[in-house]
Amino acid sequence: MSEFRENLRARLDAVLDQACSRSLVNGGNHDTRKYVADRLAEAARNGTTHLDELRLVASRALLELSNRNAI
Repeated sequence: MSEFRENLRARLDAVLDQACSRSLVNGGNHDTRKYVADRLAEAARNGTTHLDELRLVASRALLELSNRNAI
């Protein structure tokens, strides 16, 4: 089980870094990264573990932030 958790943690970290580096200047600020990380952790707790699904979760989180900041 520990190896699974380590692999999942590595996937979560990679997705967070990819999403923020592609979409935000300098990888984003702390609050933005925390928001995306929280959404990724929530998804993982609910059973979302595949890389493509996690990327979608990160993209949606960034879109939510973008929409929230536009209001």
